[in-house]
Amino acid sequence: MLLKPSDLKMLVQATLVTREQEIGCDTCLDRVAAYAEVHLAGLPTPEALRLVEEHLAICGECQEEFAALAAALDEGAR
Repeated sequence: MLLKPSDLKMLVQATLVTREQEIGCDTCLDRVAAYAEVHLAGLPTPEALRLVEEHLAICGECQEEFAALAAALDEGAR
C-alpha cells in the first residue's frame, strides 16, 4: 500500500500532537460537561480537566459534542 502525501501529512501531524498521557473519547465525554462550564465561565482550565482540553484539540467527534453542549449551556444561561 502506497501512502499519498496527504495521508503522510496526517500521520505526521497525529504523531506531533501525541502526548505521553492521553484520554479516550469515553473519558472525555464523561468530563466534557465540567470542562464546558469552566470554559463558558472564562476560567482557566484546572489541571484535572487538562486532558479533556488536549483531547478536544485532536478529536473532531468530541469537539462536535463539546460545541453542542456549550451552545446548549450558553443558551440556557440567557
